[in-house]
Amino acid sequence: MREIVTIILAMVPFLVPAQQVLTLEECFNLAEINYPLSSQKIFLEEQFQSEVRVLELQKLPKLDLNAQTTYQSEVTRIPIELPNTDIQPPNKDQYRATLDVNQLIYSGGSIAANAKLKQAELKTRQQEVEVTIYQVKERVNAVYFKILLLQEQEKLLDSKMKILQERAKEAVSAIRNGMALPSTNQHLQAEILLLEQQKVQLKYDRKKALESLSLLIYKDIDFNDTLLKPKIVQTFNTRLNRPELKLFEYKSQQLDISKELIDKEKSPSLMGFAQAGYGNPGLNMLDNSFQDFYMVGLKFNWRLFDWGKAQEKKLGVEALKRVVATEKETFVRNNEIQLLEAREDINKYKEILAHDASIVNLREEVIASSTSQFQNGTITPSTYIIELNKLYEAKVNQKLTEIQLVMSQARYKLIKGDF
Repeated sequence: MREIVTIILAMVPFLVPAQQVLTLEECFNLAEINYPLSSQKIFLEEQFQSEVRVLELQKLPKLDLNAQTTYQSEVTRIPIELPNTDIQPPNKDQYRATLDVNQLIYSGGSIAANAKLKQAELKTRQQEVEVTIYQVKERVNAVYFKILLLQEQEKLLDSKMKILQERAKEAVSAIRNGMALPSTNQHLQAEILLLEQQKVQLKYDRKKALESLSLLIYKDIDFNDTLLKPKIVQTFNTRLNRPELKLFEYKSQQLDISKELIDKEKSPSLMGFAQAGYGNPGLNMLDNSFQDFYMVGLKFNWRLFDWGKAQEKKLGVEALKRVVATEKETFVRNNEIQLLEAREDINKYKEILAHDASIVNLREEVIASSTSQFQNGTITPSTYIIELNKLYEAKVNQKLTEIQLVMSQARYKLIKGDF
């Protein structure tokens, strides 16, 4: 029997699920890696490669097989008769089949410019994904610190519960010895029940927040898992590292490249062509028989005048560049305002925290005196509970300020783009 108990006790660590400890940085990384939109960057890359291959295929010869048969109401005739010559007009029913080959020799750089524009579009769209993912981090940050606060509140309630239970034991002993009234224990038991009620509310609030965080980071989080309060090294500077700034930069570059493409569209192009065929008539229209034939040549094209179409396109691109510039300026200004607010919050909570420490110290001195008075029966349970509640209200405020301070520091880093 003793051996069985020993084996069971040895297996307990393996039967109880291991608790995990999560940090804010780990949650950010998990949200970034597992967010469904992250895979979109790979799909965009695949699309880009496919579009570039299509552009490269324009450099290969194009083969077209054509066939037609026609019947026409009139054909070309020689209006005079020549002596000793019988020239037959072409047949009204004609047949032709050809194989046409067209080879681009020089495109004026338009293919390379198109590929360059596709590359710029890819960078822009992938950066848009980065911006969306970064916004998810802000949601993770808010939920994470909400859980931290609930954790601290639960710890304080447990501590307060322990003290009340000790006082209740003392009250039972005092009542048994005729040194206290039964109502003394009733007051304490009522307060203990109230704490139990508060613990239930905190339990479900934390459970709900943990489920939200689990969905955001795509990782199962157990109720007994612990979230660590981050230690943030605070540095105040105005250098921004937000993904939106790169997005504005890529948008501007894309518009510049589109202007280059507009210029390339006006460049001359040179194409070689060849045609081999079989038909009636062939190239000799005066020979009414099926013949094979071929033709080779070069085709040069240069649009000398487009009625200002290219210039209008460039003006439109410049207007879009100004739109992007104003969007960037607006974003930077709003970001500076948010940084200023976050910095003031940090200073505010630091100052409040200094007062919180003094208040808690004073309240602990008061409750030490009240505990002695309660044990001696010189104050009522109600008075003792009031003083105890004031102490734990001060401790909750202190923990709240600590969490708000770290949350403001984390928010400052998020606004700057340092996470």
